[in-house]
Amino acid sequence: MSEPALAPRNAFHGVVAVWIVSVVVAITLGIVLPEQVRMGWLLIAFGGIVLLTFAVQLWYGLAQGFIVRVAGSVVGALLLMGLISVAFGLAALVPTV
Repeated sequence: MSEPALAPRNAFHGVVAVWIVSVVVAITLGIVLPEQVRMGWLLIAFGGIVLLTFAVQLWYGLAQGFIVRVAGSVVGALLLMGLISVAFGLAALVPTV
């Protein structure tokens, strides 16, 4: 019989950390890269975010709720990066003076 952990770590912090990284990466890529190559690099960055999600959740070492945390982290990052890319896409439609 195994004993429960006395003070288990809150795994939701890992989900929020991945969301913050995805926002920072998406904004950085949107500012730095030209419009022609931005979408390709956002897709590559999202692949890195998925790998980061697995790394963070495996680092926590909690088996209970692993799939839910990974799914929440990946879907949240996808939505955040998608909204940021839509904002940059709409900004590209506005003519510059």
